[in-house]
Amino acid sequence: MKLTGSEIFVESLKREGVEVIFGIPGGVVLGLYDTLYRQDDIEVILTRHEQGATHAAEGYARATGKPGVVLVTSGPGATNTVTGLANANMDSVPIVVFTGQVSTGLIGNDAFQEADIVGISRPCTKYNYLVKDVNDLAQTIKEAFYIATSGRPGPVLIDIPKDVSQNKADYKPIDKVYIRSYNPTIQGNQWQIKRAAEAILRSTKPIIYAGGGVVSSNASSELKALAEAFHIPVCMTLLGLGGFPGTHPLSVGMLGMHGTYWANMAIHNSDLIIAIGSRFDDRVTGRVSDFAPQAKIIHLDVDPTSIRKNIHVDIPIVGDARHVLADLNKVLHAKGEGDWGKIREPWLKQVEEWKKKHPLTYKHDDKIIKPQYVIEKIYEITGGDAIVVTDVGQHQMWTAQYYKVDKPRRFLSSGGLGTMGYGLPAALGAQIAFPDDLVVEISGDGSIQMNIQELATAVIYKLPVKVFIINNRYLGMVRQWQQLFYEERYSSSVLGQKPDFVKLAEAYGAAGLRAKEPNDVEGIIKEALAIKGPVVVDFVVNPTENVYPMVPSGGAINEMIFDDPVKAKETTSKKGKTGESIQTA
Repeated sequence: MKLTGSEIFVESLKREGVEVIFGIPGGVVLGLYDTLYRQDDIEVILTRHEQGATHAAEGYARATGKPGVVLVTSGPGATNTVTGLANANMDSVPIVVFTGQVSTGLIGNDAFQEADIVGISRPCTKYNYLVKDVNDLAQTIKEAFYIATSGRPGPVLIDIPKDVSQNKADYKPIDKVYIRSYNPTIQGNQWQIKRAAEAILRSTKPIIYAGGGVVSSNASSELKALAEAFHIPVCMTLLGLGGFPGTHPLSVGMLGMHGTYWANMAIHNSDLIIAIGSRFDDRVTGRVSDFAPQAKIIHLDVDPTSIRKNIHVDIPIVGDARHVLADLNKVLHAKGEGDWGKIREPWLKQVEEWKKKHPLTYKHDDKIIKPQYVIEKIYEITGGDAIVVTDVGQHQMWTAQYYKVDKPRRFLSSGGLGTMGYGLPAALGAQIAFPDDLVVEISGDGSIQMNIQELATAVIYKLPVKVFIINNRYLGMVRQWQQLFYEERYSSSVLGQKPDFVKLAEAYGAAGLRAKEPNDVEGIIKEALAIKGPVVVDFVVNPTENVYPMVPSGGAINEMIFDDPVKAKETTSKKGKTGESIQTA
């Protein structure tokens, strides 16, 4: 059966189970969009910017575990996807981005809207393709979805010239794919798993360090079984939140630069770190030379290049987290008889003491809204049952601290790349995936304006996302660093009072609300949740509130500050017996 490239494209997507495509049409992809128009199985979501399309695909993928799909035109349409591709690459999110390209005979001639997107995107994709022959299109699409979703997930780009989408070829469905040079390791080495089990059984102060790999591999049940059976506290990275229940007694919350005091102290004083699906990035480790000086490290990851990249590892295990943890649990239960609650009691008591010493706290104000209070109220009123999406900045850290996530795939944020503008389109992608679920996007007044045009997408497609803006009139995290480390020189971080977010929301056709005083917060949140369509809430908060605790840049993970010093340069640290940081001014 002969089909056009456009028809092969659509049929191939159907066979991959694709239900939604995000994108914007343009000259060289009109044939692809026309074919999509003439079918009913795949919904096409017209975003207002190609970056918005890629972030929406990321949100869809993160919330479902299925690959998100994007279709954009050539030139600027393609280059506008680069930030989303880089974000997905850093955070291991499976998306497949289709870009249009000028006809094969024009490639290299500086034709209208020509760009070498394969060359441009090579550093920020897991793999990419330029399809030069329509006979290769079906095979290429099959390979792209396999690569995007297997091993360490990530973005794959397929560049389709205009003539390839127009030409005809015999279409034969591709059921299987084998790539000789690509064979991810799923099962862990059994000898290494036994070594890991022995180390866990010998340890007196173990801690589990869970990253986004726990979520992407669907290993939450196996992780919970390990922690509960052997009474091991669990800390999580930003992207690992929800991989282990945040309200669980063994949860010590997020670790790292703005992690909890007790998580950081537990890491610093542990004798064994069990790292699962994480990469020991700089926000987690702090000063590498002083990271966990007493600990042996087990590092479990599906990506062998992530192991020993930043930190010395004693027991490396390459494999899928769910499979490796299942095997590890079997070995531990076969060997690990004993009263583990009693054995771990001194260690867990110590962790609890750290929690009591420096709990997450802030100074409530009756006259001005504190951003932490807003997050607490959102958590309280939603019952912790929303899909929560954040942008990047102070609000992101406050959300990670004060909104306890109990289930995987219910907290979506930009981790490795730190992409402002991610939140709103990602929330729309999650809402499309789960139309009946409550989706809350928490943003800052700086972040929201980077892709605020996607409010139009929310309104047109009747996506009832609730957008809560923590409006401090600054680029808040930049301002915090300028206050602490640049002698309060607020260079290009002041945003001021513009725009009026309520009027802007209404201009797009969404509902707009505002809270100016603490007494307004609870009522406004409830009012927003009661509205059926998309809502933007402007919370006018304390402009100079800072995120604490904080590990200053270049500091060790245990060297934390907890409040605004008189002047950062006057702040010093003294180490106690456990290596904890004591702030003095």
